[in-house]
Amino acid sequence: MANSISILPLVLSLVLLNTVVPMGALSQNDAVAMICPKTRNPGFCTYVLKSTGSATDLVGLGRFTLNLAHARAGESRALARSLAAKTADPKLRERYASCSDSYNDAVSNIEDATRYLASGDYNGVNVEASAAMTNADDCEGNFTAPRPESELTKNSKTLEDICSIILVISNLLLGRV
Repeated sequence: MANSISILPLVLSLVLLNTVVPMGALSQNDAVAMICPKTRNPGFCTYVLKSTGSATDLVGLGRFTLNLAHARAGESRALARSLAAKTADPKLRERYASCSDSYNDAVSNIEDATRYLASGDYNGVNVEASAAMTNADDCEGNFTAPRPESELTKNSKTLEDICSIILVISNLLLGRV
């Protein structure tokens, strides 16, 4: 903990000076300190990044979080399909089918982002992660407020939180933050 506190001013000065962030290995604490405060859910980000194991460079962290996002989007798509098949309400079936389509698009966005990351196109990663977040949000928009907390709602929030981490990583790779 003391190491992360003592390095925090250095990290902040690098960010404030718009210095390009090195893509070399970072300590896990440095990665968390650099990325998580800029995400929409810093506590979740900290939990995720501390579970990465050996991936501590920005590209490795991007790959790790894209894999998580892909898995979550795929699970959400399958859940939406299952819910659509089980409900007798035609309007609800249509809403779940629309969610399935949105998650199918999110899966495609994340696959594209993964290819962009591999090719070094960090702006492409940023665009596709943002689109995946929008697709998850589009699913939630199919339901009227206040809606009860469902597994699909939890999955949408989690996918958006993961994509928020990806956005910060891609911005760091682009030297934007």
